[in-house]
Amino acid sequence: MVHIQNLSLNFGGQPLFERLNLSLFQKEWVSLLGSSGVGKSTLLRLIAGIDTQGSVQGQINVEPNVRIAWLPQKDTLYPWLSIVDNVQLHAVLYGQKSAKTTEQAKLLLDKVGMFSHLHKACSQLSGGQRQRVALARILMQNADLVLLDEPFSALDAISRHQIQNLAYELLQEKSVLLVTHDPQEALRLSQRIFVLRSLQVNQPAIFSDTIIPTGKAPREFEQGELWGLQQQLLLELSANMGER
Repeated sequence: MVHIQNLSLNFGGQPLFERLNLSLFQKEWVSLLGSSGVGKSTLLRLIAGIDTQGSVQGQINVEPNVRIAWLPQKDTLYPWLSIVDNVQLHAVLYGQKSAKTTEQAKLLLDKVGMFSHLHKACSQLSGGQRQRVALARILMQNADLVLLDEPFSALDAISRHQIQNLAYELLQEKSVLLVTHDPQEALRLSQRIFVLRSLQVNQPAIFSDTIIPTGKAPREFEQGELWGLQQQLLLELSANMGER
């Protein structure tokens, strides 16, 4: 669905990353890890077609008619809108809200376990509940590729585990690129995992070798192999953290 070829990005002559190559396929979760500031979120913005103010070389080829949705770390719910209108935000903004879109939004809120909270204001929702509403909004967009930028990082451990499982269940038919700082999250959910890291101080970041967990996602950490892969990811991330 998306093919990234020899992608490099510079800010004011300072390279952030270089020669990145990555293909995203249908119905596949891919996770991207790396230290803060290495360029993970910037890469998502480039894929989404959002200007990063940098100098770009290389190509991002998106197949025709592929629709892209982006779920950032902050849920970006609009406090002056109802929960239902937050889910059907596109229709609200473009004057396309109707009884049909409202009913669809309610059905999606039911899917994410939020139907009983429709009467609440956004300010009354917990962090986990807000992310469920944001997930329903992603589903409302009916995208082919979903970009997830650390959407579960602010949740407590139990809520994070629950939302991970829910997101995986509801996005199974989509292609997903997940940016995360959490090796366990990547190993639980992904078919392929990359670490974006610099090999030397002040050098542009590149991708690590691909890590491919076995077994069906979402995985539980009962497999010895997953603990070994987590240690491998932590070592790569720790090495990169020491350079920044």
